[in-house]
Amino acid sequence: MSTGSAAVIGGGVIGGGWAARFLLNGWNVKVFDPDPEARRKIDEVIRNARQSLPMLYERSLPDEGELGFAMSVAEAVDGADYIQESVPERLGLKRKVYAQIESAAPDVPLGSSTSGFKPSDLRMGLDSGARLFVAHPFNPVYLLPLVELVSGGGDSGILESASRILTSIGMRPLVVRAEIDAHIADRFLEAVWREALWLIKDDIATTGEVDEAIRLGFGLRWAQMGLFETYRIAGGEGGMAHFVEQFGPALAWPWTRLMDVPELTPELVKKIGDQSDAQSEGQSVRELESLRDRNLVALLRALKREGSAAGRVIADHEANLGGEDMGRIPMITVRRMVPSDWTDYNGHMNESRYGQVFSDAADAVLAHVGAGPDYVSAGRSFFTVSTKIDYLLETHAGETVQVVTRVLLGEGKKLKLRHELRRASDGSVLATCEQFLLHVSLESRKSCDPERPVGDAIKALADAHGQLAFERTGESSQS
Repeated sequence: MSTGSAAVIGGGVIGGGWAARFLLNGWNVKVFDPDPEARRKIDEVIRNARQSLPMLYERSLPDEGELGFAMSVAEAVDGADYIQESVPERLGLKRKVYAQIESAAPDVPLGSSTSGFKPSDLRMGLDSGARLFVAHPFNPVYLLPLVELVSGGGDSGILESASRILTSIGMRPLVVRAEIDAHIADRFLEAVWREALWLIKDDIATTGEVDEAIRLGFGLRWAQMGLFETYRIAGGEGGMAHFVEQFGPALAWPWTRLMDVPELTPELVKKIGDQSDAQSEGQSVRELESLRDRNLVALLRALKREGSAAGRVIADHEANLGGEDMGRIPMITVRRMVPSDWTDYNGHMNESRYGQVFSDAADAVLAHVGAGPDYVSAGRSFFTVSTKIDYLLETHAGETVQVVTRVLLGEGKKLKLRHELRRASDGSVLATCEQFLLHVSLESRKSCDPERPVGDAIKALADAHGQLAFERTGESSQS
């Protein structure tokens, strides 16, 4: 997995999210923002990202890169492999920043986080404008994978390079075919926003009721299927064509006010603000961000399990993260963060998840010796006969853990493993597990000796691991 150095110009919500996304994927990041509070704000965003992004994966992310703060644009972009501009949406300000970047780093891919401006608007006055493109992300940048890329006639090679870089940090570049104001996604959001403002102004609904309509209804469908596939299903067996024929005439009815915008008078602004404050029930912005991130992690993990929508992007990224340290003795078979949906009412990891972690550790051993998915497809496998788990210390969401595995027995059809689940930060042993597995034929469903290369690999591990002894720990039980 390739890494490099990224420059982030502008350290607000979006810039901080970009910094976190790059940093947690192993990139070094330099940030420039003249705001004296920029360091504090970015540190808070990164702290949130550290608690959420690793929870999406069953493997560990790369070692975190180094974060630095520059005193100027030129200092930030010096030596950068990629530059992301995220300053406020003022065209004059953006062009001023681009001019400074151009004089310091004229050949580096330069993405703009703009949600509305076209690349041709941004490039005016630049000699090296062909390498500037729109790279519009979605908040929180460190969790949501979509990034809209708009070239608008720029350097196609730069856009291809940017796509590779952004894919490597777990994002899904959506290349917009032609430049247009607000690109693709924000045009939908603008339409929904206009309608919502009218509903509130006309006392049809409150901010909370509008949000209920979205998050309890079509928002859940959109998260997994988008707009057109959702409507295709609504068309029944006739599909999309039937849906359009049935509901298309309604588009001519005056249901919406998309071409009108209510005047944002002080009264309407106060009304929206008061309703929104009441809806939040006293929770701070940081508390709401934390709630949002936990919910997004749970939704994205569910989608990843199904290989669907944004979850497929995460699964593809995870596949490129590489395995654990299987070359050392004993082996590190699992290294990951404990996600929040693994905890129970006592606040620590549920017993079933210990079983999953140790099962994943066994799978890693089997893959290492050549008994992975291809071997199973050929009609051979190892079945678990018994598992004994001792719970020693509590394991909490947000902790990074690793499993250290030793092969106790590798003889013929028999395989015995001992695992220790350890807290990565201090090495404390959280739980131990002994597993006994038998090699079986999937055709006869009876035990048999493994294929020779697999059997030899297991015996070699058992011989090597037999020279070691785990440090025994005191026993206690987890309630």
